[in-house]
Amino acid sequence: MKCQLAQVNIARARAPIDHPSMAGFAARLDAVNALAENSPGFIWRLKTDAGDATSISAYDDELIIVNLSVWESVEHLKHFVYRSAHAEAMKLRRQWFERMRESHMALWWIAPGHAPTIAEAKERLAYLRLYGETEFAFSFANVIHPPSAVQAIELMEQAEQAITISGSPA
Repeated sequence: MKCQLAQVNIARARAPIDHPSMAGFAARLDAVNALAENSPGFIWRLKTDAGDATSISAYDDELIIVNLSVWESVEHLKHFVYRSAHAEAMKLRRQWFERMRESHMALWWIAPGHAPTIAEAKERLAYLRLYGETEFAFSFANVIHPPSAVQAIELMEQAEQAITISGSPA
């Protein structure tokens, strides 16, 4: 059983998404989301019925936008981030987003089929900020190899237990 890669990244917008200064970002959003969903290795992303996650409020600050997705591998995610049309939008990010002083991205391995929750993503990012790169949360700068097949089964069992405890999918 092969683990899958979860990623979260956050950004603090310079203005609300519907503000004229954010028009360039908003205009690219659908195309970048479609590019992600059609990229090799893409599995899942957090989104509302509207098709994006910009209206999901994960923090007390309404200007913080959360991106949460699952990929087959680090290589697939890196290719999307740095070698696709997404990279062009990233070059313009300072127009729309403030520079983050703390880590704003975290990666971690999950059991196949598990859709990470916002709470889980926030926990991983907070952990990375506090303790640095570990198996629990890491970044592109220090990629931790996926767990063994036995560990992957344990991850899947933990996800199933979380579903059983909460009474609904995590």
